[in-house]
Amino acid sequence: MSKPPWYAALTTGREDPADSRDVDAIDEFLFDWQGRDIRGRLVRGQVRAAGENQVRAGLRRQGLLALRVQRAKLPRARRIGPRDIAIVTRQLATLLKAGVPLLQSFHIVGQGHSNQAVARLLDQVRTDIETGRELSAAFARHPLHFPAMYCDLVAAGETAGMLDTLLERLATYMEKTETLKSRVRSALMYPAAVVAVALVVVAVIMVFVVPSFKSVFASFGAELPAATLLVLALSEFLVSYGLVLLAVLAGGLFALARTFRRSQGLRESVDRYLLRLPLFGVLIHKACLARWSRTLSTLFAAGVPLIDALDSVVGAAGNVVYAHATRRIRDEVARGSSLNAAMESVQLFPSMLLQMCAVGEESGSLDAMLAKVAELYEGEVDDQVAGLSSLLEPVIIVFLGVVIGGIVVAMYLPIFKLGQIT
Repeated sequence: MSKPPWYAALTTGREDPADSRDVDAIDEFLFDWQGRDIRGRLVRGQVRAAGENQVRAGLRRQGLLALRVQRAKLPRARRIGPRDIAIVTRQLATLLKAGVPLLQSFHIVGQGHSNQAVARLLDQVRTDIETGRELSAAFARHPLHFPAMYCDLVAAGETAGMLDTLLERLATYMEKTETLKSRVRSALMYPAAVVAVALVVVAVIMVFVVPSFKSVFASFGAELPAATLLVLALSEFLVSYGLVLLAVLAGGLFALARTFRRSQGLRESVDRYLLRLPLFGVLIHKACLARWSRTLSTLFAAGVPLIDALDSVVGAAGNVVYAHATRRIRDEVARGSSLNAAMESVQLFPSMLLQMCAVGEESGSLDAMLAKVAELYEGEVDDQVAGLSSLLEPVIIVFLGVVIGGIVVAMYLPIFKLGQIT
């Protein structure tokens, strides 16, 4: 069979020198390509490569003439959150326990995930494993999604030959941690959201409703009650300077957020203040204790040495007060103190947790004792969140009634007074 006229281009074309580079550290993209095979038939497909030249060179090696190569338009992906990583970890653990090879497990989980960002992340990890990297090292290349503790546990699982078990423990840890965080956030956000809605409603009333009463009151020709004068003055101020006040508040919140991210001292002050909040402070304390115990239990059960485990626990509680206390505990344990004595010296942990740790150290079951403590505090957090929700609902209703009802009464007081006079 005679070759098509364009076939010579495949055999004489030279690869771009850039295509022979080591692309291990180069970002790869997905490309759509269209071309013709040796028989002149139109073919198309997708390939992942570092650039267009690399795609064309790869097609030449396969005996294909590239007619069109362009970056693929990917669907908008959601942000990768801790819950996504927890789901992926659980799926990987399940597949590995079922005897599915590691690379195939990554392919199955990536193909079945609805978030394209997660699929691309898993594809990058799988590519690193194919090039010879260990799984923990491949995860470590993405510290934004796989923190040091995650990589340490995976490395311990690889070393001990129990990767599926460690991934299962990791998944359980992440699921319980995320559930606990969401419950605490819901307890803190509910009153804040209701108060924010109340402020918006009050602002609408003051800016659009109250001014309509001003002309009515002007026709009365009588002195208005103090409450009515106060509401009218506030309404006039909001109408005149409301936009300026809103801009100042937005700018102040933005500046505060930037300062909070950059200032270690401010973050420490906020964390200490949160622990002293009425009602919510106790809830945050218990949530920190649950996360602290759960993290140390997971690491210790995986065979991580106690001092190294405490290093990873430093930021696990999510509060600077507990981070400083954990550093002091780690230093004392490194000097030869027992964990129970070191925890007692910081005067932050309740006696029940100290006694459970003492029993765990004596019996050699510290991980199990810490896990029981974590379950206990997680249950207490659940009960307290439910109690706070039932307690705050009537309080918020009364608050809204007093604020909005007070405005309405202040507006109708002159009308009532006029009716009494007539």
